[in-house]
Amino acid sequence: MNQDGRSSSVEETPPKLLDFSQERIRTLHYTWIAFFMTFYVWFNLAPLATTMLDSVGWLTKEHVKILMIANVALTIPARIVVGALIDRYGSRVVFTGLLIGMAIPAMAFSFGNTFMQLLIARLILSSVGAGFVIGIKMVAQWFPPKYIGRAEGFYAGWGNFGSAFAAMTLPWFAITFMGDWLGLGNDAWRWAMAVNGLVMGIYGVMYYFLVRDVPKGEHLHKAKKTEPMMVSSYGDLVMYLAFSFPLMGALMVLAWRVGGVVIDGNPVLSQGALWAVYGVLMLFYVAHVVKTLQINLPYLRAGVPEDEKYHWGSVAALNTTYFANFGAELAVVSMLPAFYEGVFKPLTNGEGLSIVTPTVAGVVAASFAFVNLGARPLGGYISDRMSNRKRTMLIYMLGIAAGFFFMAFIGRWSGLLDSDGLREVVPMFDGIWWLVIAVALTVFASAFVQGAEGATFAVIPMINKRMTGQIAGMAGAYGNVGAVIYLVLFSLVDSKTFFFILAGGALISFFVTWIMLEEPKDAFAAEFIHDAEGNLEA
Repeated sequence: MNQDGRSSSVEETPPKLLDFSQERIRTLHYTWIAFFMTFYVWFNLAPLATTMLDSVGWLTKEHVKILMIANVALTIPARIVVGALIDRYGSRVVFTGLLIGMAIPAMAFSFGNTFMQLLIARLILSSVGAGFVIGIKMVAQWFPPKYIGRAEGFYAGWGNFGSAFAAMTLPWFAITFMGDWLGLGNDAWRWAMAVNGLVMGIYGVMYYFLVRDVPKGEHLHKAKKTEPMMVSSYGDLVMYLAFSFPLMGALMVLAWRVGGVVIDGNPVLSQGALWAVYGVLMLFYVAHVVKTLQINLPYLRAGVPEDEKYHWGSVAALNTTYFANFGAELAVVSMLPAFYEGVFKPLTNGEGLSIVTPTVAGVVAASFAFVNLGARPLGGYISDRMSNRKRTMLIYMLGIAAGFFFMAFIGRWSGLLDSDGLREVVPMFDGIWWLVIAVALTVFASAFVQGAEGATFAVIPMINKRMTGQIAGMAGAYGNVGAVIYLVLFSLVDSKTFFFILAGGALISFFVTWIMLEEPKDAFAAEFIHDAEGNLEA
């Protein structure tokens, strides 16, 4: 309802994705495009890595390995910070700032002439991965609870496709268009990346004038300060502090992983430098604990007003679901091409040549990400249509566990060790028909993984409207924590064992969700909810 008590037309008309006469539909499309651009730029390194190696004489595979790690390094803290900023300043201003601001390191990276220039630019650019959480709050301001799942799912599914689209189009854009057609030669990849950043920056300016934070006549509630979450009980405070530590812990794991890479006979980070990084990260965590206690203890002692209470256990549960679904997606997308190429190497044609070439493996692996276009919106839609959002979440997490469990049986242990000293994995059965079944199992798992992502963010905007940005930021960061932990584990085990680990992670999240997630109040309301002052609540 509007503040005068009448239902607004935004709520009376059901959402139709192509009905651009509705401002909320236009806002939804403008916002997923902004998210799409952030992911396109964020993931523009991997498709052009080999091109960079071929054209830059001093660049090595070890350099690229470190740049890949740097590409996710600051995403975790950036999502936390951005989550707090959107609660303070609103999504429009923050998204505009991110798009314009990250265009600078994107273009700086494209014209870097030393490894240090590339590394610093990539570290800063990794913050662009925080764009996802901004749109979560923007979309939540325009769609009532009854439609929030499908709207958030569509936003996230189509925006997330930016990473797959970068892999599909950037090699052609850089090599064929920039290199062959425009004659830019070895600098073609640089200009391709520069154009990425420039277009993103221009759209950032456009976004500011294309959208507004809330429907006309509504008032956006903003946090008075950018600070840690406010909680509702001492138990919630303990949980919040406990769940905050893995965010720093994952950065420590990243530092350890980078420190172990050797370039020109020397580790990237010496033992002293590595311990210094650990110390700085611990200081940040201690400062976070102190600040959290400073703002929450007086608040709790004074007594939390009933209308400000919320269940932090639900935040914890959704942190685990995003760890187990989006974290798994990032990890699987990173290892799947090599998995298919390696496992199905024994599968040959009549001439004795491998059927699953690197190109075929890449296409097959792309099926995992491509499913995102439909599966994630479907997850949000099913969450809207079923009578219980918690039950939907539980079904999806069981589906993920089953999907990865079945994927573990794509291959079997041969009894031999591979070149890395891990157990060798070969196809479970011979014949091209088994490759077809393997692809079907991959699509099955992907549908549940990405549907669960949609279901997760169908619930997040309903936990506490005043802190949607912070809650979305923390859950989003946990997705990256999952990716870091899973990829480190993958470097230590064989691929069959890795799929069992992913299944186990989803199963653990299932039980945490079963115990801790509460069904949101008014989870299927057809209208927005307002507080006593008329501020938009949901």
